[in-house]
Amino acid sequence: MMGLAILISMTVTAQQVEEDSLQSVNLNEVILVSSNRLNHQKTEKPLAGLDAFLESSRNVSMVKRGAYAWEPAMNGMASERLSVTIDGMQIFGACTDKMDPITSYVDVSNLDEIQIASGQEGAAYGNSIGGAINLKTNAANYVKKGWSGTLGSSYESNNNLKVANGKVNYGSERFFINLQGLYRKAYEYAAGNNEKVQFSQYEKYNAFLNSGYKLSDSKQIGLSFIYDEAVDVGYPALPMDVSLARAFIGSVNYSQDSLFNRLDTWESKIYYNNITHVMDDTTRPDVLIHMDMPGESETFGAYSQAYLKSGANRFFFKLDGYHNRSYAEMTMYPPNPGEEPMFMLTWPDVHTYNVGLYAEDKISFGMDFLKLGMRLGYHKNSVASNFGYNSLKIFYPEMERENSRILKSFSAIYHKMLGDFHIEGGLSYGERAPSVSEGYGFYLFNSFDGFDYIGNPNLSTEASNEVNVSVSYKRPLFEVALAGNFFHISDYIIGKTNSELSPMTLGGAGVKVYENLDYARLMNVSLNGNYSFSSSLSWSGNISYHYGKDNDGNNLPLIAPISYRSALNYFKNQYSASINIQGAGKHSEFSSYYGETGAAAYLLLNAAVGKRFFIDDDDLYVKAGVENIFDTYYVSYADWNNIPRMGRNIHVTVSYSFN
Repeated sequence: MMGLAILISMTVTAQQVEEDSLQSVNLNEVILVSSNRLNHQKTEKPLAGLDAFLESSRNVSMVKRGAYAWEPAMNGMASERLSVTIDGMQIFGACTDKMDPITSYVDVSNLDEIQIASGQEGAAYGNSIGGAINLKTNAANYVKKGWSGTLGSSYESNNNLKVANGKVNYGSERFFINLQGLYRKAYEYAAGNNEKVQFSQYEKYNAFLNSGYKLSDSKQIGLSFIYDEAVDVGYPALPMDVSLARAFIGSVNYSQDSLFNRLDTWESKIYYNNITHVMDDTTRPDVLIHMDMPGESETFGAYSQAYLKSGANRFFFKLDGYHNRSYAEMTMYPPNPGEEPMFMLTWPDVHTYNVGLYAEDKISFGMDFLKLGMRLGYHKNSVASNFGYNSLKIFYPEMERENSRILKSFSAIYHKMLGDFHIEGGLSYGERAPSVSEGYGFYLFNSFDGFDYIGNPNLSTEASNEVNVSVSYKRPLFEVALAGNFFHISDYIIGKTNSELSPMTLGGAGVKVYENLDYARLMNVSLNGNYSFSSSLSWSGNISYHYGKDNDGNNLPLIAPISYRSALNYFKNQYSASINIQGAGKHSEFSSYYGETGAAAYLLLNAAVGKRFFIDDDDLYVKAGVENIFDTYYVSYADWNNIPRMGRNIHVTVSYSFN
């Protein structure tokens, strides 16, 4: 759809990380986003939405319920099994229908890079099963003196999308500040063959501030703040839209070069974020019963981390903790004015407390290394609302207000170099607690299968055993890598039909209650390669296969079919051009047992050209391209309720940078 199968991502494997690197995790992939780090020529759409950049990843796929706020998934696992953070800060959405993933509350203009770690390689960011995505914001620096900035604008023809972006930076030897603002407005898009997709519009405002001050040559403090607001957001795959999705995200951090003359790069941060989300059905025709569904998520948190180098050992330590409050309600207004509205708490004011300690040791053996990681966490949920607590007790008479558990994670990765070959293998074990919806959700309607879902506070901790292997061959002009992982997840959490309960939603297919399966198994295999024909012409490509089944042999939902990308990129004398294809095989292994339907195979062709101009010391970038050139009508496995993707789309971007 977005056609970003280009060389904007790079694998950061062990052989590419120097011994004195300050990276705490062996990141599988880093997507460079900021124009400060990556020239616009290497990006087909410099002002594309963050969802498009994430979808260009080899490891991340996106579940779509509309044109906005796609939900990231990794290794065949959706957001409840991932740790998604912004600058290491824990943030939780406020929508019971997962219409506001964390990635929807930032913009690509805020970011420097996207750090992606698979499985327990992401344990430094929190307890998870599938992996971690950390969105690292950008900043000016202390080296560059004076003012600089960028003004940018883009337009897309299909949905009449208009984007305006501006940022101003100031840097000196002691102080820097980065101020940014962005506005996006899109109307309903058209699928292939000019079929209009209703309720796919959105409007977004974003403001970002990041600053730092050096207390001395080795000590500094920093402040960051993000304000993000989306209004009039349509979700064609769902029965409701969103009138407001708003986030306040702020933090203060302190860092110094050393601590106790032993630890390096000590950094501590305290943060706060507040998310407000309001679902709205007032613009939908033929609504059987009007509903108000506001939600709120509030999180306080902190972390402190440092490094220690001793001989061949490189240690990393991190202590983190947060408190989250999740509250959501629903009021249904009967068509008959004489009837009383019906009120329920869909998230009964759930408070989550989490404290964790992560430790890592990277032991070097020349060019080879062994990395050991461990995380130990304490997790507690508490239901604060008496009304919500008593509502859940209808189904669970013996339930307690509080539920605490210890969460553990262990991992071992060994990397070996054999000439031009890099061989890496790992074993890991990880645990996660049920999400707020899985544990305490109260009649949450899922339009994917038409069932109301009820949480289960007695769920067991979900645990994963993982094996991963990768082999890569690298030469100056050519590189190819084969990678795979296998997950055996015990006590897998998923909704199961309970025929004894009646749905609350009019026309609902029934009720499902979250339960623990004995186990589920998932496997992911990918083949990636790139080749440089010359200094100006290169090729890249990848193909991936995914598998997922439960303990009864049923296919798991939202498991991708065979998918592929291939791109040819040209850059010379400030001119750039790219042409790429992307597609997927037929989604025949779909999960009818869990309400999923299949999707046909598809193949797309995209192209873009660009030019960089110099105006004295300033730069002007112009980019133009066409996505889905043949206006193909298609649906992917990840499109909620088979909502079709965008048809042919012409895009133009102009960006001016001044120093």
